[in-house]
Amino acid sequence: MYHNEHEVGSAISKFLSSSANGTALKREDVHYTSKLASNSSYDTARKSIKQSVKKCGLGYIDLFLLHSPYGGKQARLDSWRAVEDAIKDGEVKIGGVSNFGVKHLQELIDSSPRILPAVNQIEVHPFNTRTELTSFCQSHDIVVEAYAPLARALRMKHPTIVELSNKYGCAPGQLMIRWSLQHGFVPLPKSVKKERIRQNGDVGGFEISEEGMKRMDGLDEYLVTDWDPVDCP
Repeated sequence: MYHNEHEVGSAISKFLSSSANGTALKREDVHYTSKLASNSSYDTARKSIKQSVKKCGLGYIDLFLLHSPYGGKQARLDSWRAVEDAIKDGEVKIGGVSNFGVKHLQELIDSSPRILPAVNQIEVHPFNTRTELTSFCQSHDIVVEAYAPLARALRMKHPTIVELSNKYGCAPGQLMIRWSLQHGFVPLPKSVKKERIRQNGDVGGFEISEEGMKRMDGLDEYLVTDWDPVDCP
């Protein structure tokens, strides 16, 4: 869907074979994810996965996601079956979903799949906690990958965020990433600035107190910064 599988795969391959790879990283040291653009028939999904593997040129895809629950129940189930077969055939290592709500996950579980999704990638941050959905995922051993964990910088100056980031001597973004980690999520922060990318990874030097976590949980306002298909039919 992002039209960059070839470019990303090529960049990874060039790095792994270059002198810049001073630590001798191998293919298995890099976690590469791609997605199915839209759910449809089994054959269409299976063909799309094969094309994704070919375009990236990495031999296999570590994590492959159904990008959304759109398309209806049958399309979701058929597309997931294609992911299962791709795993069986060694084209994909791990299967997951993205933007799936509780009802979409439950219908998949009820279909008695051979493989359950390992991941649900959803928008989660202190201003959109999605407690019911994240709790459901964790109770079924589905990892929550939190995209837009910084709320796309829309609440960096919120008084509670500013107060707590000053208390812990960190940037507001680091505080929000730390909140995500302490909830057991895998946050996916994004930046185009090198110093911010480094800063977003440097969140191991402090821990938010239980009181601080509760205060941040209380900031929930169901702020959606992108799209929200979790309740679609």
